[in-house]
Amino acid sequence: MDTGSIAWGVTATALVLFMTPGVAFFYGGLVKAKSVVSMMMMSFGALGLISVLWILYGFNMSAVGSPLEFAGNPFSDFGMTALASGETANTDLVGATYGATFAIITIALISGAIADRAKFGSWMIFAGLFATIAYFPIAAWVWGGGWIMNLGTTLFGEDAGIGVIDYAGGTAVHINAGAAALALALVLGKRIGFQKGITKPHNVPLTLLGAAILWFGWFGFNAGAEWLNELANVGLIVVNTVGATAAAIIGWIVVEKFKDGKATSVGAASGAVAGLVAITPACANLTPGWALLLGIVAGAVCAIAVELKFKLGFDDSLDVVGIHLVGGLIGTLYLGFFATETGLFVGGGIEQLAVQAIAAFAVLVYSFIVAFVIGFAIEKTIGFRVKNEDEIAGVDTSVHGEEGYALVD
Repeated sequence: MDTGSIAWGVTATALVLFMTPGVAFFYGGLVKAKSVVSMMMMSFGALGLISVLWILYGFNMSAVGSPLEFAGNPFSDFGMTALASGETANTDLVGATYGATFAIITIALISGAIADRAKFGSWMIFAGLFATIAYFPIAAWVWGGGWIMNLGTTLFGEDAGIGVIDYAGGTAVHINAGAAALALALVLGKRIGFQKGITKPHNVPLTLLGAAILWFGWFGFNAGAEWLNELANVGLIVVNTVGATAAAIIGWIVVEKFKDGKATSVGAASGAVAGLVAITPACANLTPGWALLLGIVAGAVCAIAVELKFKLGFDDSLDVVGIHLVGGLIGTLYLGFFATETGLFVGGGIEQLAVQAIAAFAVLVYSFIVAFVIGFAIEKTIGFRVKNEDEIAGVDTSVHGEEGYALVD
């Protein structure tokens, strides 16, 4: 492979890695001032732990030799020893590291659902177990030769030209994280005094900074894999990543204006993230006009969906379900209607929608069950939620012995 393509692979890896600190800033600004350290530490903790697990065995699990396999053998190349000494080590190791950044951010995203009330040690145990049992195998299903990657051929044969489209992680990242977030929100229960308006973002500029970092890093997220494809579709991916995200901002703040009377900066940032989530699986398989429509729909629907937690009674602190689960479902299913050449409304049949729906809901159900079981087991043994008095006092000092802001008279 030429040095330019490898250089883009390294750059894209750095961009996606930078997205996890972006998540930390985005989430950190949304919580209480006395929870910001705890919130950001969950992202940085995931960054540290999942990187290590991926190098040791996660990468091995993320590819299979047959669609019938659940996951790859974790001990097939423990610690990447053979990969690092192969003839194509440069390319292989960059690709493996790029994959690690996806695993990291998927786990970090889940943490937003349990803001203000989770023990850090319990979170780290959950993160390691969920990555091992859920993310690593799902990555194999979607991108590593697994059953989702081969679903179209299995159902309709090779000649049909149908396959599940998930270019950058609608199922493996966003539906996966969103379903797990819902499970953990149910396990940990509601924050003290949970109701609409329970807390206001303590630092709106921090949240906007996080959203900006995420949008910046998302070009590595969506266009990064094109380094293996000689950048064949990079122009389409880039314009769709801009267009859908921008349209989603408009969709969100219009709904917000009609619903609450004001368009807010946090709403604009949330809309941007919703658009990024929705375009993730679809970025290489939509024309720009359909990408704009996807953004408008995702922004508007997610703006409504984030209110469901109050009606349904689950405390998803930072709207991981409303943005990532709902946005991921929208982007994944939308391809069934508008994917270039195979979508139902652009020359295709029902087949594309069928495989998209099967993949989306299979990942949703599996991730929810795994997260719920792991979270429930942790809560009933060592405890996942902090004591009520620690929640009221602020988890930063009780869990980490630090304060986000040192105020001096």
